[in-house]
Amino acid sequence: MKIIRSKKKLIQILKGEKDLGFVPTMGAIHKAHIYILKKSISLCKKTIVTIFVNKPQFNEITDYKKYPRNFKKDISILRKYNVDYLYLPTMKQMYPFGYNRKIKISSFSKKLCGKSRPGHFESVVDVIDRFIKIINPSKIFLGEKDIQQLKIIEEFINKNKIKTKVVRCKTIREKNGVACSSRNFLLTANDFIIASRVYKLLYKSKKLLIMKKKILKKIKNKIFQFGVKKIDYIELIDINKQTRPFKKNKKYKLLIAYYLGSTRLIDNI
Repeated sequence: MKIIRSKKKLIQILKGEKDLGFVPTMGAIHKAHIYILKKSISLCKKTIVTIFVNKPQFNEITDYKKYPRNFKKDISILRKYNVDYLYLPTMKQMYPFGYNRKIKISSFSKKLCGKSRPGHFESVVDVIDRFIKIINPSKIFLGEKDIQQLKIIEEFINKNKIKTKVVRCKTIREKNGVACSSRNFLLTANDFIIASRVYKLLYKSKKLLIMKKKILKKIKNKIFQFGVKKIDYIELIDINKQTRPFKKNKKYKLLIAYYLGSTRLIDNI
């Protein structure tokens, strides 16, 4: 595995690569990352992983500072799975003129997570766009756990006729049902149990919600009883049309964002 820290060197190394898979991460590599990079390795001749904790997408500086970082462990894991390239850029390399770019994205960015995290998705799409321009991958691999983010990136890539193809990767879960996330490293043992109870409740309740909207209040109350202090949202939506489904046979997702202590978790079922 080649570890590259220079943008100029990266561009030189990748010149001529025609079948390159791109797996963007913020580090704290876990089972879902491994599933995604293995999918890239299986579908592409070469795979590049990036580790970059993108400061502009954090709404709170404390959240940015506490985000789990363990680069030595991450590098060790990536070596084990025969990743071809690992790019570790600095803030200056990604934002040589500072972070002052205005980027147009889907109005879906104002809903769900976007309501409580203004500017978050603009910053995510911006950094992904910057990476794509540097790396020029044939495919980018994104996890469905962050389904709203994935949908917004897909729409941006399609609207701007970017040649990179988005490959969706299913949500990978722990044995207790909790969706794998770098933020799980910040949870206490008790938090992890609560997160499992939340997932199991939502999984059982999804089919009921499509027919009985009033049950949502009962579900929220039960989640609070588990020990959750704050719920940003629980929404049932058709992810493609970005509206609430009203027919039983429609495809839909149950999305949630909530806090265990100061750690914000998201999931969709």
